[in-house]
Amino acid sequence: MPEKAILRFEKVSKRFPGVLALDEVSFDVKQGEAHALVGENGAGKSTLIKIVTGVHRKTSGEIYYEGKPVDFHTPHEALAKGIAAIYQEFNLIPALTVAENIFMGHHFLT
Repeated sequence: MPEKAILRFEKVSKRFPGVLALDEVSFDVKQGEAHALVGENGAGKSTLIKIVTGVHRKTSGEIYYEGKPVDFHTPHEALAKGIAAIYQEFNLIPALTVAENIFMGHHFLT
């Protein structure tokens, strides 16, 4: 039986005034997979990440998390499902390890 997608994008689009930033993007992410977003400046990579992490709202299309439709309105909603992003801007604390910087602000259950 094929493994189900944890995260699925179906024809997700994002329009800003005068700009179509994403045009019907579709893809699946399955457990244990790693994906890379590659493209020129303005291709929509950051917009896609900001939609899935609740920073921006999609204009159209559907996003599914564990088979259920989701529409994250805030980064906190996405984080509650374990979805977050680390941006390339250097807002790191030099005294912390890489792992400590990545997980800063996360609360773990023990």
